[in-house]
Amino acid sequence: MAAVKENPEIHEMVRRRLTDNEVRYTSGRRSVVTAILVATGPRSAAELAAEPTCNLPISSLYRTLSVFEEASILRKHHGSDGVARYELDEWLTGHHHHLVCVSCGLIEDIEVPDDIDQEVHEIATKIGAAAGFRVIDHVLEVEGVCVNCESES
Repeated sequence: MAAVKENPEIHEMVRRRLTDNEVRYTSGRRSVVTAILVATGPRSAAELAAEPTCNLPISSLYRTLSVFEEASILRKHHGSDGVARYELDEWLTGHHHHLVCVSCGLIEDIEVPDDIDQEVHEIATKIGAAAGFRVIDHVLEVEGVCVNCESES
């Protein structure tokens, strides 16, 4: 998934979700959503704090990430480097998958064609059924080495 520019519709959906959870959608929280919208994949708290659009002190940023995660606004990913990274939940942005660099921990969104995504879902369903598990969704993370790390080796 490519980076999304400022999106009033997503901000309104986030505001409604927070209101439903009795949480205010402050300008600082809005700046976190904006920083995530312009990213090309999940970002760590440190990466978000470095974004010019994010104007929260780091302690407030961590609190906001926690509030957003509890309200199902953000989805947390644990990178191969042990760093938690965050992105907007799929109900806001749509279904997608990730490329994960096992060297630097970078996580990038990727679009998978519908026919291939359907095959992935069918495989996940078969795996789940074999274990007596009813699959309702799937997440695909392809691990490898990003272009930057590959060129450094």
